[in-house]
Amino acid sequence: MALPMCGRLLYLNCRKIHRLSPIYRTICSQGSSDKYDYDLLVIGGGSGGLACAKEAAQYDKKVMVLDYVDPTPKGTKWGLGGTCVNVGCIPKKLMHQAALLGEAIDDSRKYGWQVQDDVTHSWDTLVAGVQNHVKSLNWGHRIQLKDKNVQYMNAKGSFVDNHTVKAVTAKGKEELVTAENIVLATGMRPRYPKIPGALEYGITSDDIFSLKKPPGRTLVIGGSYVALECAGFLNGLGFPTSVMVRSICLRGFDQQMASLVTDQMQSKGVEFLWHIVPQQLERTQDGHLTMTWMDGNGVSGHLHYDTVMFAIGRDPETSSLNLDLAGVELTASGKIASKNGEQSSVPHIYALGDILQGGIELTPVAIKAGKLLAQRLFGNQTLTMDYEKVATTVFTPLEYSCVGLSEEAAIERHGEENIEVYHAFYKPVEFSVAERTAEFCYIKAICTGEGDQRILGLHITGPHAGEMMQGFAAAVKCGLTYHQLASTVGIHPTSAEEVAKLHITKRSGLDPTVTGC
Repeated sequence: MALPMCGRLLYLNCRKIHRLSPIYRTICSQGSSDKYDYDLLVIGGGSGGLACAKEAAQYDKKVMVLDYVDPTPKGTKWGLGGTCVNVGCIPKKLMHQAALLGEAIDDSRKYGWQVQDDVTHSWDTLVAGVQNHVKSLNWGHRIQLKDKNVQYMNAKGSFVDNHTVKAVTAKGKEELVTAENIVLATGMRPRYPKIPGALEYGITSDDIFSLKKPPGRTLVIGGSYVALECAGFLNGLGFPTSVMVRSICLRGFDQQMASLVTDQMQSKGVEFLWHIVPQQLERTQDGHLTMTWMDGNGVSGHLHYDTVMFAIGRDPETSSLNLDLAGVELTASGKIASKNGEQSSVPHIYALGDILQGGIELTPVAIKAGKLLAQRLFGNQTLTMDYEKVATTVFTPLEYSCVGLSEEAAIERHGEENIEVYHAFYKPVEFSVAERTAEFCYIKAICTGEGDQRILGLHITGPHAGEMMQGFAAAVKCGLTYHQLASTVGIHPTSAEEVAKLHITKRSGLDPTVTGC
C-alpha cells in the first residue's frame, strides 16, 4: 500500500523522530510490502535496468523504472532504452552495415553486376532510417513495461536516504518514491577532454548517429573501440577520416589483433595520427574546425576538419545520485564499489552494467546480470553472473571478435613457456573473385601447454567475425580443448572452418598462411 505524501514525508524522518503519533509509528513498523511504495525501484532505463525490472515484474512484484537523459552539449537527447539502443550498439551496427554495403557494391562488379560508376550515398537517408528503427525500439520498451505492469517515469532519480529516492521530471515536478530494493543502472557517458573548445565545437558518439548534416572531413580522437568503429564506418561511407591516438589502440585487447585492425583500416584510407594529443579546438570564420595538437616532444601543429569527435573514454553517471545520503560507496573512478557480485556497500542497493566495479561494459552482460539479480531477489534462485569468458566484437571494417584471455594476459597468468598458440592467416572464399586482400584475416587460439590443451582465448579478425565467434564462445565457456577443436569437422566452404583446422603453432616458426581449399 503506497503511503500518502504526508505519510512519506514523515516516514523519511521515522529513524530520527521518536515521538510520532500512533498511526505513523504503526506505518513505520509495517512489513516491507506495506512499508514501501515498491518492491523494486530501478534508476536507469538501459538494457540492464529494463531487463531486471521486467524480470522482477514476472514474480508479481511492484516495480518502478526511473529514466532520464541529460542532453549533450550539442542538445542531443533520446528515449527509453539506454546507450545500446539509442547511441551505441544498434545505430553503430546499422552504420557499419551501411559502410559494408558500399564495399559490396565495389565487389559486385567483379561478380558481374553492371553497377554505374557514380554511385553516391545519402547521409540524410541513412540517419532517417537508423533513427526510425531506434524510435521503434524506444516505443517497444515502453509497451513492454506497460504490458508487465512496470511503472515508468521519465524523471531523474537521486537518493534522499537508502530507501527513498526523489524523482524530478524535466519540468521540475518532484515526487518521493520508496522501495525495499533499489537497482542502479545509470550507465556511462562519453568524456570530453579538458581543452578549450571541446564542449563548444566537438561531438561524441552520443551525437554522431543523429547528425543533421553529413560530417564531412572528420577527426576522431581516441584509440578506443568506439573511436575505431566510428572512424571505420565514416571512412567506408566516403568521408575522409583521421584518428588521433595518444598511445595505443584497443587497450585491454590482444595487441597483435589490435595492430591487424588498425593496419587494415590504414590500408582502406583511414589516417592514423600517432602519439599526439589535442590542445585546442577552434571554429574558423568559414565554419570549419581547427585542431591544435602537440606531440611528446613539445612539437605542435594545426589540422583542419569539418567535424571533430571525441572517443577518449566514458565516465559513470553516478555523481548526481546523492549516493552519500544512501551510504553507497564509490571507487576512485566513480563506479559503484562491489561487495558481493552486483551488491553495493548497502545490502539492498545493487548496481548493474557499466557503473559496476569489476563488471564488463557490454550490453548482453548487463541484461544477463539484471535478469539473474531479479531471480535471486524474488524467485528464490541462487545463480550469479559469471563475468569470465564473455565474448565481444569490435565492429571495425574488418571485424575483430574474441573470447577469453589475450595472449599478453595468458602469458602473464600462466607464463610464456606454459601456453601454446595455434594460428593461421586465412582467405575468405568470397574475397577471391573480388580480388580483395586477405593479409589481415587471422585466427589464433591460445591454449594451455600440456594435456588436452584447454583453450584460454580465441581471437578472430575477418568478415562477420562476431557471427563466427558466438558458437565458439559457448564451447570455450564449456571448457573447449584444442584436441576437441581439432577433432571437429568444419563446414566447407566457410571462414569458420579455419578455426577447426588450426594446426600450426607460433613456437614452431612455420608459415601459418592457409593454402588450398
